[in-house]
Amino acid sequence: MSKADATKLRRGWTTGACATAAAKAAYEALLSGRFPDPVEIVLPRGEHVAFALAREETGEGFARAAIVKDAGDDPDVTHGALVVSTVRAGAAGTGVVFRAGEGVGTVTRAGLPIPPGEPAINPVPRSMIAGVIAEVAARCGGSGDVEVEVSIPGGELLAQKTMNPRLGILGGLSVLGTTGIVRPFSCAAWIASIHRGVDVARAAGLDHVVGATGATSEAAALARHPHLPEMACLDMGDFAGGLLKYLRAHPLPRLTLSGGFAKFLKLGQGALDLHSARSRVDFDALAQVLADCGAQADLVAAARGANTAKEVLDLAQAAGIDVAQEVARAARTAALAVLRGAPVDVEVYLVDRAGAIVAHVPFSDESGMT
Repeated sequence: MSKADATKLRRGWTTGACATAAAKAAYEALLSGRFPDPVEIVLPRGEHVAFALAREETGEGFARAAIVKDAGDDPDVTHGALVVSTVRAGAAGTGVVFRAGEGVGTVTRAGLPIPPGEPAINPVPRSMIAGVIAEVAARCGGSGDVEVEVSIPGGELLAQKTMNPRLGILGGLSVLGTTGIVRPFSCAAWIASIHRGVDVARAAGLDHVVGATGATSEAAALARHPHLPEMACLDMGDFAGGLLKYLRAHPLPRLTLSGGFAKFLKLGQGALDLHSARSRVDFDALAQVLADCGAQADLVAAARGANTAKEVLDLAQAAGIDVAQEVARAARTAALAVLRGAPVDVEVYLVDRAGAIVAHVPFSDESGMT
């Protein structure tokens, strides 16, 4: 997708922004009996935005407001979810205390921005919520000592589509956002999940993780490393660059990369985002690889005019040309180049659609295993 196309897409709002606006409306109602609708907040970079309330409720000692999350044109699993903030008066001097309601997870492992035992409400949303509580307290005569419970009904089921279970965030979703804005196809949340996966693995003392492009390639790698725990598996998807650059600054001793021929062909050709919409196979370069492997001229020509990388792989295999191994070597070389000398050893598995390993480049000690 080009930058021009991306600018035509509609941006959305993070769960953190929605929870903040709902908390502001609820606290104002708790103090004044009136819900502001729409409710305006200021995002971390100074932008003023307003949200319509989808739900308003008051009761003995509490007020509750909800906002339907609009993720814009981003393929976000929480798009359309109801984000609910319930505000209750807290004990004097306690400030803002956060609680996880229905569908919001609890942190159970070290290595995340929030310590174990705490609701999975990230630092920036916490700061935003604390800010609006202080604002309303000053304007409406409150103490600012409150409990804020954030809920996302149905969030426990939605969380199964995220990396939260592997990260040790149990019972629901995380309340996320650093800017308050979801930018279409920025994929920032996915990359952030990869980063948190590395953090959790490091905090747990793991020395080996797997970055796989999908479930099939992950299963193939784990069959070779069955001792690895689930937290060692990083759902890299198309974001090889997001994983490798983070490991460059936060290294682990061993990284297994596992993926399909086409995606790792693009990695070897220098692409760090492997999605078909954002990087393309260079068939001329692939044809040259075949030529270097001794392929006949007709196979080289066929590769230059091929429609898909799989087509080339099939032709090469039929001709007895092990182009997959060359692609795996190039992918490992590219990964090490991104790591820039960081103390991370890399092995690569190329996996076909049936889950069979068609090429393997081992770690530098040539054992291929830990």
